[in-house]
Amino acid sequence: MDEFSQALESTLTALDQMQRESDRPPRASRDALDRLRQVTPLVREKDARLAPLREQVAVCRLCPHLASSRTQTVFGVGNIDAELMFIGEAPGADEDREGEPFVGRAGQLLTKIIAAMGFTRDDVYIANVLKCRPDMPDGEPGNRRPTPAEMATCLPYLTEQIEIIRPKVLVALGATAVEGLLKIREPMGKLRGRWHSYRETPLMITFHPSFLLRNQSKAVKRNVWEDMLLVLERLERPISEKQRNYFR
Repeated sequence: MDEFSQALESTLTALDQMQRESDRPPRASRDALDRLRQVTPLVREKDARLAPLREQVAVCRLCPHLASSRTQTVFGVGNIDAELMFIGEAPGADEDREGEPFVGRAGQLLTKIIAAMGFTRDDVYIANVLKCRPDMPDGEPGNRRPTPAEMATCLPYLTEQIEIIRPKVLVALGATAVEGLLKIREPMGKLRGRWHSYRETPLMITFHPSFLLRNQSKAVKRNVWEDMLLVLERLERPISEKQRNYFR
């Protein structure tokens, strides 16, 4: 059982005990508790389906050159019952070392964007098109873009993740992630800021956080935030005046 499932079970158990034993029981209604219990079997089902997929990815050798150079695969992280799922292109050196997507400088910026939207990393799900770090020549620093062939080989794993998690909205981070998902190569200025679809799930395209680190333009930051406001609206989340006025 994942951490979300365990936390939900613990919460239900604690609320039940407080209702039975406390002089001042919690203000959770019986209907609210029943709705929480309805969520638990669904989360367990998703967890049961993701576990063997994670194991399959961990030993995957469909790309022998990547399997031989990686430290470990990077499956994905977050709430398996998330409404919102972010998709990047591939793990970098930090992610290959930690086994978790978006943990380097770009990941720290993504975490700040998620927080500005009113979420935490534990509320959303984060994954990449490619589950292995693209191999680099010995001694050469940095990261390279995954090839179309590498992404096409690995995409079925991500597709199954999306089918299991069933988010309401997907966000593709950067042109390479878009190429991996939609098999199209177009300028980001043409792709971002409007709705697309991946297997009938609404897809918003925006700049990769690493691009924001390289380009400190306020206009580009505003573009990304406008994209995230569209995501919040699609999720029917409340948007504060402070959020609407970022970068204005």
